Amino acid sequence: MVEIFFKTLPFFAIIGLGYWAGRTKFFSEEATAYLTKFVFYFALSAMLFRFAANLSLADVFDARLIAGYLWGTAFVYGLATAVGFFRGLNVETCAVEAQCAVIGNVGFLGAPMLVLLMGEAAIGPVMMILAVDLIVFSSLIVILITGSRDGQMSLSILKTVGMGLLKNPMIVSISAGLIWASTGFGLVAPLNDFLGILGGAATPGALFAIGASLASKSAERIEIAGWLSFCKLVLHPLFVAMGVLILFPTNAYTASVAIAAAALPVAGNVFILAQHYGVAPQRVSAAILISTVISIVTVSVAIGLVTTA
Repeated sequence: MVEIFFKTLPFFAIIGLGYWAGRTKFFSEEATAYLTKFVFYFALSAMLFRFAANLSLADVFDARLIAGYLWGTAFVYGLATAVGFFRGLNVETCAVEAQCAVIGNVGFLGAPMLVLLMGEAAIGPVMMILAVDLIVFSSLIVILITGSRDGQMSLSILKTVGMGLLKNPMIVSISAGLIWASTGFGLVAPLNDFLGILGGAATPGALFAIGASLASKSAERIEIAGWLSFCKLVLHPLFVAMGVLILFPTNAYTASVAIAAAALPVAGNVFILAQHYGVAPQRVSAAILISTVISIVTVSVAIGLVTTA
């Protein structure tokens, strides 16, 4: 376990460096925004495309993984929603809190870290988990918030969801990579090297951007943020483990990657959605900050448990 902690520590050290740069204003919020855009649209997309282009849909698609992960995530999502309703929250706020409880930083933190720590084979399960998060749950929050405000479902909501997916570079790069792989052409050496160099910037760039963005986060509503962090860091991996090991058992390695991915802290894109719709952004901000700090220990424990089991 200590060995795993020391292996994950450099990743969180880069996050800490980014936090220092943002906190001291050495790295402004504008600079952080541009770095995030570079990682999101270029470096991370290049990394995902390159991995996907060297795989096939058969290598990536695992129905049991999807079912197990979806079951565990939906269970915790429902639990967080039920607790929100019990506290008297409206549908919009419950949807945002539930998103905090289950959507981890799989793209910026999970993809680069789990591939390096658990091997390149981890990219297949990671891409499937990203797809479930983006297609199912990122769509669900838009449907719930927009439907709640309009009082009904409409074609415009579905159009908003569809366009959001089509414009998401992670979905586009994974899909494009798998389509490329299906042609059987492979990646010529110069293109593969180009994507390798550009994708190599994803890990340090994403981690630094996470830290710099955390510098602008506040830690208000600590008790609620603590509950949501508990859901994300403890309950989510626990119920995903139940899903991929017991209810829909998949192979041991795939299950271990899914559980480790579920143990990641709250994703930054939840804050973007909360801020965009004007629903509890400070609450989300606190959950991201607290879960990321605590995950320095809990992620190491989760990876240690699944890799030694």
